[in-house]
Amino acid sequence: MRRFRLPLRSAARGFRPQAPRGLRVRLVVAFLLAAAFGALLTAGLTFHRARAAILDRAEETAVADLRTQLDSLAPDLTLPPTAEDLRGLTRQIDQAGGARAWHASASYRGGEPVTASPGTPPVPDELRRAVQDSGRAVHQRTEHDGRPWLALGMPVAYSDDSGDTDTGTDTGTGTHADADAGSLSGLTVYAAFPLDDDRADIDALVTAAEAGAVPALALALVPALFAARSVLRPVRRLRHGAERIAAGELDTRLDAPGRDELADLTRSFNTMAETLERDAAELRRLEAGARRFAADVAHELRTPLAAMAAVTEVLDEDAASGVLPADTEDAVRLISEEVRALARTVEDLMEVSRFDAKAAPVHREDVDLRTLVTKTLQLRGWAHDERVRADLPEPAPVRVDPRRIDVVLGNLVANALHHGRPPVTVAVRVRGDRVRVTVTDRGPGIPDEALPYVFDRFYKADAARPRSGGSGLGLAIAQENAALNDGTLTAANHPDGGAVFTLTLPSAASSPGTT
Repeated sequence: MRRFRLPLRSAARGFRPQAPRGLRVRLVVAFLLAAAFGALLTAGLTFHRARAAILDRAEETAVADLRTQLDSLAPDLTLPPTAEDLRGLTRQIDQAGGARAWHASASYRGGEPVTASPGTPPVPDELRRAVQDSGRAVHQRTEHDGRPWLALGMPVAYSDDSGDTDTGTDTGTGTHADADAGSLSGLTVYAAFPLDDDRADIDALVTAAEAGAVPALALALVPALFAARSVLRPVRRLRHGAERIAAGELDTRLDAPGRDELADLTRSFNTMAETLERDAAELRRLEAGARRFAADVAHELRTPLAAMAAVTEVLDEDAASGVLPADTEDAVRLISEEVRALARTVEDLMEVSRFDAKAAPVHREDVDLRTLVTKTLQLRGWAHDERVRADLPEPAPVRVDPRRIDVVLGNLVANALHHGRPPVTVAVRVRGDRVRVTVTDRGPGIPDEALPYVFDRFYKADAARPRSGGSGLGLAIAQENAALNDGTLTAANHPDGGAVFTLTLPSAASSPGTT
């Protein structure tokens, strides 16, 4: 047999007793514990009653036998007896005991018991007092030399028909072992015998109970497994149904036979699934309607906005030439700025609608991320702007859609310049199979309560300034573009102050193929 041992340190530090985790195991264990408790309780009560019956029978038989022997031997005793007379009486009782192995002793008028057998156990003081106080036969179980003994005490009385009530010398005729039939003679006989046979019977009961416990538990295992199976089967169906609903199969329904609690639970599950399916369908309908509405509005606004942009360009030229009055010139510049902002918002809405419709195209190329950062800064006039710094120490090959990464970087730098303070640092680092771009400013940072929502659509941290120059879609669009390129975009605050936006992309060696 192969044996496995844990190291002492591991066993001392790592061992933690754990309760069974599986519901089936717990049900079977609970059933077996209940069966074991019932069997133990039944065996205990049966053992207690059987033990009491065995001992009571032994006591009653011993008292009857001793009384019979005294009825035959006591009349031959001369009263008051001498020590030798008492010794002879006890010898006769011992010899008459036979297989019971009596060890008798006798005393007269409270004297010390006299015995003919040197191995006779001492008479317990409690037994002697009980016999003297009650004047009746008394028995007591004791221990002597590690063995159980039964000690008896029986007073001898005069018979009513003896015709002699004198307490002087007496032939003893008419005495008997029944205190209720006459007056006490002063003679008390004590006898003790071992209960080895009765103890063996009791031990046999214990052995039988122990031997029957294992088969009882083995038999209880069968109904335990059956009960666990009957309980777990509907629970397992409920689990599979819940997994299917979690996977999006909202039309899942389960059979609910029976009228027990598990059947009621299954019907409640079906009701829940039906409600979820109905609510999900309604939510999908409303969401699809909202997306179509936003896309339609943005599409319908593009044409008039293009016309308005063309008009504002002409007006901007007139305003720049100085032919317009001062008030009209200010109004033209304001209208031109608002038209351009509205046009950017419409373009952002169109882009968001493409994201929602899963229709945003992705054209991947193998490029160096340093090149993308440099082109983004150049296209927006930030390459020679002292407010923006580029930290590009090492090559960073990636496989991405350059246009979408340009949108991400442009939104991050513009957001840092608008809401933070310069200088804004754009740093590129390679970490294993990932490439990271961090955009850090020196502003006040992002409020802690706003950090979880900075990438939400139309979210603005300063609710008191709803017209902050942006639509609230820039960071949301940046995050969507990062996800389309298998990347992530996160926001945090720098320990020294300022906000830090981190774009993480897979390197060219680990990125997927072109889509």
